[in-house]
Amino acid sequence: MEDKKMQYLFGMHPVLEAVKAGKKFDKVLLKQGLEGAQFRELMELLKENEITFQFVPGERLNRTVRGSHQGVIAYISQIDYVDIEQLVDNALGRSENPILLILDGVSDVRNLGAIARSLECAGGFGIIVPAKGGAAINADAVKASAGALLRIDTCKVPNLRLAAYYLKQSGFKLVAATEKTDKLIYDVDMTGPVAIIMGSEGKGISQSMLDLADEKAAIPMAGEITSLNVSVASAILMYEAVRQRVVK
Repeated sequence: MEDKKMQYLFGMHPVLEAVKAGKKFDKVLLKQGLEGAQFRELMELLKENEITFQFVPGERLNRTVRGSHQGVIAYISQIDYVDIEQLVDNALGRSENPILLILDGVSDVRNLGAIARSLECAGGFGIIVPAKGGAAINADAVKASAGALLRIDTCKVPNLRLAAYYLKQSGFKLVAATEKTDKLIYDVDMTGPVAIIMGSEGKGISQSMLDLADEKAAIPMAGEITSLNVSVASAILMYEAVRQRVVK
Protein backbone atom coordinates (compact mmCIF):
# COMPACT_ATOMS: atom_id res chain seq x y z
CA MET A 1 0.00 0.00 0.00
CA GLU A 2 1.05 3.57 -0.68
CA ASP A 3 0.78 4.49 3.01
CA LYS A 4 3.56 2.07 3.89
CA LYS A 5 5.94 3.75 1.44
CA MET A 6 5.64 7.11 3.20
CA GLN A 7 7.36 8.22 6.38
CA TYR A 8 5.01 9.05 9.19
CA LEU A 9 4.64 10.02 12.83
CA PHE A 10 1.84 8.72 15.02
CA GLY A 11 0.36 9.52 18.39
CA MET A 12 -1.42 12.68 19.48
CA HIS A 13 1.45 14.29 21.42
CA PRO A 14 4.28 13.57 18.90
CA VAL A 15 2.21 14.88 15.99
CA LEU A 16 1.09 17.93 17.96
CA GLU A 17 4.67 18.82 18.90
CA ALA A 18 5.89 18.24 15.34
CA VAL A 19 3.30 20.64 13.93
CA LYS A 20 4.25 23.23 16.55
CA ALA A 21 7.90 22.82 15.54
CA GLY A 22 7.05 23.61 11.93
CA LYS A 23 7.44 20.11 10.53
CA LYS A 24 5.97 19.81 7.04
CA PHE A 25 3.30 17.15 6.50
CA ASP A 26 1.70 15.84 3.34
CA LYS A 27 -1.48 14.82 5.14
CA VAL A 28 -2.80 13.86 8.57
CA LEU A 29 -5.25 11.02 9.16
CA LEU A 30 -7.54 11.34 12.16
CA LYS A 31 -9.76 8.65 13.63
CA GLN A 32 -13.44 9.39 13.35
CA GLY A 33 -14.97 10.48 16.66
CA LEU A 34 -11.83 11.91 18.29
CA GLU A 35 -12.45 14.37 21.11
CA GLY A 36 -10.55 16.15 23.87
CA ALA A 37 -8.44 19.27 24.44
CA GLN A 38 -5.35 17.96 22.59
CA PHE A 39 -7.46 17.01 19.59
CA ARG A 40 -9.02 20.49 19.45
CA GLU A 41 -5.57 22.08 19.71
CA LEU A 42 -4.29 19.86 16.91
CA MET A 43 -7.25 20.74 14.69
CA GLU A 44 -6.63 24.46 15.20
CA LEU A 45 -2.96 24.06 14.28
CA LEU A 46 -3.72 21.95 11.20
CA LYS A 47 -6.12 24.60 9.91
CA GLU A 48 -3.77 27.45 10.82
CA ASN A 49 -0.89 25.81 8.94
CA GLU A 50 -3.12 24.68 6.04
CA ILE A 51 -2.16 21.03 6.53
CA THR A 52 -4.47 18.60 4.75
CA PHE A 53 -6.36 16.32 7.13
CA GLN A 54 -8.92 13.55 6.74
CA PHE A 55 -11.16 11.64 9.13
CA VAL A 56 -11.00 7.87 8.57
CA PRO A 57 -12.18 4.69 10.32
CA GLY A 58 -9.89 3.39 13.03
CA GLU A 59 -9.32 0.18 11.04
CA ARG A 60 -7.35 2.12 8.44
CA LEU A 61 -5.00 3.47 11.09
CA ASN A 62 -4.64 0.01 12.63
CA ARG A 63 -3.53 -1.41 9.28
CA THR A 64 -0.72 1.14 9.08
CA VAL A 65 0.59 1.31 12.64
CA ARG A 66 1.17 -1.50 15.09
CA GLY A 67 0.97 0.27 18.38
CA SER A 68 -0.85 3.09 20.13
CA HIS A 69 -1.47 5.64 17.39
CA GLN A 70 -4.13 7.37 19.55
CA GLY A 71 -6.14 8.02 16.44
CA VAL A 72 -3.53 10.19 14.66
CA ILE A 73 -1.06 9.42 11.86
CA ALA A 74 0.81 12.24 10.11
CA TYR A 75 2.65 11.64 6.84
CA ILE A 76 5.87 13.59 6.48
CA SER A 77 6.32 15.61 3.28
CA GLN A 78 8.98 14.32 0.92
CA ILE A 79 9.60 17.86 -0.32
CA ASP A 80 9.34 21.40 1.02
CA TYR A 81 6.24 23.05 -0.42
CA VAL A 82 6.07 26.77 -1.20
CA ASP A 83 2.96 28.94 -1.12
CA ILE A 84 1.52 30.45 -4.30
CA GLU A 85 2.96 33.91 -3.59
CA GLN A 86 6.46 32.53 -3.13
CA LEU A 87 6.12 30.36 -6.24
CA VAL A 88 5.20 33.36 -8.38
CA ASP A 89 7.90 35.58 -6.85
CA ASN A 90 10.56 32.92 -7.41
CA ALA A 91 9.49 32.30 -11.01
CA LEU A 92 9.28 35.96 -12.03
CA GLY A 93 12.51 36.69 -10.17
CA ARG A 94 14.39 34.13 -12.27
CA SER A 95 12.81 34.70 -15.69
CA GLU A 96 10.78 37.28 -17.59
CA ASN A 97 8.78 34.48 -19.21
CA PRO A 98 8.54 31.59 -16.75
CA ILE A 99 6.65 28.35 -17.41
CA LEU A 100 4.49 26.89 -14.63
CA LEU A 101 2.20 23.87 -14.59
CA ILE A 102 -1.19 23.40 -12.94
CA LEU A 103 -2.21 19.77 -12.43
CA ASP A 104 -5.98 19.48 -12.10
CA GLY A 105 -6.47 16.04 -10.59
CA VAL A 106 -3.49 14.06 -11.96
CA SER A 107 -3.63 11.04 -9.65
CA ASP A 108 -0.83 8.69 -10.70
CA VAL A 109 2.47 9.27 -8.89
CA ARG A 110 4.50 8.07 -11.88
CA ASN A 111 2.76 10.55 -14.16
CA LEU A 112 3.36 13.30 -11.64
CA GLY A 113 7.04 12.41 -11.44
CA ALA A 114 7.42 12.24 -15.21
CA ILE A 115 5.71 15.62 -15.61
CA ALA A 116 8.05 17.21 -13.05
CA ARG A 117 11.05 15.72 -14.84
CA SER A 118 9.94 17.16 -18.19
CA LEU A 119 9.24 20.55 -16.63
CA GLU A 120 12.69 20.75 -15.05
CA CYS A 121 14.31 19.72 -18.35
CA ALA A 122 12.29 22.39 -20.18
CA GLY A 123 13.49 25.07 -17.76
CA GLY A 124 10.13 25.41 -16.03
CA PHE A 125 9.91 26.67 -12.48
CA GLY A 126 7.07 25.05 -10.60
CA ILE A 127 4.02 22.83 -10.28
CA ILE A 128 0.73 23.68 -8.60
CA VAL A 129 -1.32 20.75 -7.28
CA PRO A 130 -4.53 20.49 -5.25
CA ALA A 131 -4.32 19.63 -1.57
CA LYS A 132 -6.96 16.95 -2.14
CA GLY A 133 -7.69 14.79 -5.16
CA GLY A 134 -4.20 14.65 -6.66
CA ALA A 135 -1.29 12.23 -6.62
CA ALA A 136 0.68 11.92 -3.40
CA ILE A 137 4.11 13.50 -3.65
CA ASN A 138 5.91 10.60 -2.03
CA ALA A 139 9.17 8.73 -2.52
CA ASP A 140 7.83 7.03 -5.66
CA ALA A 141 6.96 10.40 -7.22
CA VAL A 142 10.39 11.81 -6.39
CA LYS A 143 12.04 8.73 -7.88
CA ALA A 144 9.93 8.90 -11.05
CA SER A 145 10.92 12.55 -11.43
CA ALA A 146 14.64 11.61 -11.33
CA GLY A 147 14.97 14.12 -8.50
CA ALA A 148 13.28 16.96 -10.39
CA LEU A 149 10.71 17.42 -7.61
CA LEU A 150 13.60 18.39 -5.37
CA ARG A 151 14.77 21.03 -7.85
CA ILE A 152 11.57 22.83 -8.84
CA ASP A 153 9.04 24.60 -6.65
CA THR A 154 5.91 22.67 -5.75
CA CYS A 155 2.85 24.45 -4.43
CA LYS A 156 -0.07 22.59 -2.84
CA VAL A 157 -3.23 24.68 -2.66
CA PRO A 158 -6.66 24.08 -1.09
CA ASN A 159 -8.39 25.70 -4.07
CA LEU A 160 -7.01 25.54 -7.62
CA ARG A 161 -9.38 28.26 -8.85
CA LEU A 162 -8.09 30.78 -6.32
CA ALA A 163 -4.52 29.90 -7.29
CA ALA A 164 -5.43 30.35 -10.95
CA TYR A 165 -6.93 33.78 -10.22
CA TYR A 166 -3.73 34.79 -8.44
CA LEU A 167 -1.63 33.67 -11.40
CA LYS A 168 -3.79 35.70 -13.79
CA GLN A 169 -3.48 38.77 -11.57
CA SER A 170 0.30 38.24 -11.54
CA GLY A 171 0.51 38.38 -15.32
CA PHE A 172 0.42 34.70 -16.25
CA LYS A 173 -1.59 33.46 -19.22
CA LEU A 174 -3.52 30.28 -18.41
CA VAL A 175 -3.41 27.75 -21.26
CA ALA A 176 -5.60 24.67 -20.91
CA ALA A 177 -4.60 21.52 -22.78
CA THR A 178 -7.89 20.12 -24.07
CA GLU A 179 -9.44 18.51 -27.11
CA LYS A 180 -12.50 20.75 -26.62
CA THR A 181 -11.21 23.39 -29.03
CA ASP A 182 -10.34 23.82 -32.70
CA LYS A 183 -7.22 25.83 -31.81
CA LEU A 184 -3.97 23.87 -31.97
CA ILE A 185 -1.06 24.36 -29.60
CA TYR A 186 0.93 26.00 -32.44
CA ASP A 187 -1.67 28.75 -32.74
CA VAL A 188 -1.57 29.79 -29.08
CA ASP A 189 0.94 32.44 -28.01
CA MET A 190 2.88 31.05 -25.04
CA THR A 191 5.89 33.38 -25.21
CA GLY A 192 5.08 35.33 -22.04
CA PRO A 193 4.64 34.07 -18.49
CA VAL A 194 2.45 31.00 -18.89
CA ALA A 195 0.76 28.45 -16.65
CA ILE A 196 -0.24 25.30 -18.52
CA ILE A 197 -3.27 23.46 -17.11
CA MET A 198 -3.29 19.66 -17.44
CA GLY A 199 -6.26 17.52 -16.44
CA SER A 200 -6.69 14.16 -14.77
CA GLU A 201 -5.98 10.90 -16.52
CA GLY A 202 -9.65 9.95 -16.77
CA LYS A 203 -11.74 13.13 -16.79
CA GLY A 204 -9.40 15.78 -18.15
CA ILE A 205 -9.61 19.37 -16.94
CA SER A 206 -12.61 20.28 -14.81
CA GLN A 207 -15.11 22.70 -16.34
CA SER A 208 -14.47 25.25 -13.60
CA MET A 209 -10.78 25.40 -14.56
CA LEU A 210 -11.54 25.42 -18.29
CA ASP A 211 -13.72 28.46 -17.71
CA LEU A 212 -10.76 30.30 -16.18
CA ALA A 213 -8.34 29.53 -19.03
CA ASP A 214 -7.25 32.42 -21.24
CA GLU A 215 -6.61 29.99 -24.10
CA LYS A 216 -7.55 26.40 -24.92
CA ALA A 217 -5.05 24.41 -26.96
CA ALA A 218 -5.38 21.01 -28.63
CA ILE A 219 -2.59 18.62 -29.60
CA PRO A 220 -3.08 17.43 -33.20
CA MET A 221 -3.96 13.74 -33.33
CA ALA A 222 -3.62 11.66 -36.50
CA GLY A 223 -4.02 8.10 -35.22
CA GLU A 224 -7.03 6.10 -34.18
CA ILE A 225 -6.19 6.39 -30.47
CA THR A 226 -7.47 9.83 -29.59
CA SER A 227 -5.69 10.51 -26.30
CA LEU A 228 -2.16 10.70 -24.93
CA ASN A 229 -0.77 9.85 -21.52
CA VAL A 230 -0.94 13.04 -19.45
CA SER A 231 2.82 13.12 -18.86
CA VAL A 232 3.48 12.90 -22.61
CA ALA A 233 0.85 15.56 -23.37
CA SER A 234 2.37 17.82 -20.70
CA ALA A 235 5.82 17.52 -22.28
CA ILE A 236 4.43 18.40 -25.71
CA LEU A 237 2.79 21.57 -24.36
CA MET A 238 5.87 22.58 -22.40
CA TYR A 239 8.21 22.15 -25.31
CA GLU A 240 5.91 24.07 -27.63
CA ALA A 241 6.25 26.94 -25.16
CA VAL A 242 10.04 26.44 -25.24
CA ARG A 243 10.05 26.36 -29.07
CA GLN A 244 8.15 29.63 -29.23
CA ARG A 245 10.71 31.26 -26.94
CA VAL A 246 13.60 29.99 -29.08
CA VAL A 247 12.20 31.23 -32.39
CA LYS A 248 10.75 34.48 -31.05
